[in-house]
Amino acid sequence: MKFKDKVSLDLILQITGAKPLGNLEVSITGINEIHTVENGDISFVDSPKYYDRMLKSKASVILINSDKVNIPEGKLLLVTDDPFDAYMRIVERFKPFVPCSSSISPTAKIGEGTVIQPNTFVGNNVVIGKNCLIHSNVSIYDNCIIGDNVIIHAGCVLGADAYYFQKHNGTYRKFLSSGNVVIGNNVEIGALCTIDKGVSNDTTVGDGTKFDNHVQVGHDTRIGKNCLIGCHCSIAGVTVIEDDVLIWADVSINKDLVIGKGTVVLATSAVDKSLEPGSVVFGVPADNAWKRWRELAALRRLPALMRKLDV
Repeated sequence: MKFKDKVSLDLILQITGAKPLGNLEVSITGINEIHTVENGDISFVDSPKYYDRMLKSKASVILINSDKVNIPEGKLLLVTDDPFDAYMRIVERFKPFVPCSSSISPTAKIGEGTVIQPNTFVGNNVVIGKNCLIHSNVSIYDNCIIGDNVIIHAGCVLGADAYYFQKHNGTYRKFLSSGNVVIGNNVEIGALCTIDKGVSNDTTVGDGTKFDNHVQVGHDTRIGKNCLIGCHCSIAGVTVIEDDVLIWADVSINKDLVIGKGTVVLATSAVDKSLEPGSVVFGVPADNAWKRWRELAALRRLPALMRKLDV
């Protein structure tokens, strides 16, 4: 999440109560967790296992629970007993929940020619482009951005919180979501689909992409242009799906993967690793489709082979 204006270090110290070490002149322009952190961002780390990764990241300001680490040149460390809690307090300060008292917020911007069917909710600061059709019982959470000529079928939810929690003292703490959902032009989203907002960045769907019904897209995922995604697909968070990808029905895709341009994932597959552009994959776990079919053909011959061997 980028702040509207640069934020002073004094304000961050006031919010977090942390002890500053390092570059006190650093420019603070946003807040992001490790997957999407950029220069100018505040981020956090609270496990020694990830200290090195965070200290080498693009983060300009790092909330950390140790002062016994080397401070990278130009960075600012903010030392606090609970970096996660301090990070959440910053999110609450700059992206608080604002209740909406009407089904279509007066702060929403809706383009010419767009039709919104009854019982749909459009939240605060939502932007919807021209000539869209939003069917009934759709929920569009605050700050979502939807392009022109988009069709969203009944029962969809855009912008729900990320499914992202931290285990702490035997229970789970919610990672507050400060990102958005951004939908491109000429997109169609089937009935009962859900697209979660980013934890600290945007979940995006590119121009011309089409969803069937019952598709789930996790936080911070980026889906490219002109993709087709079949029904009952689940795409985990922080995954990149490049342009012209075909994902057929009942496919599961794990988190933090890259699905290369033009890839085809056949129905009922489970993808657990990144795929090169132009791949055609099938199976659980997904692998080259022709290889999988040869394996299945060989497996069918196994009972007869065992009888011959008297096994």
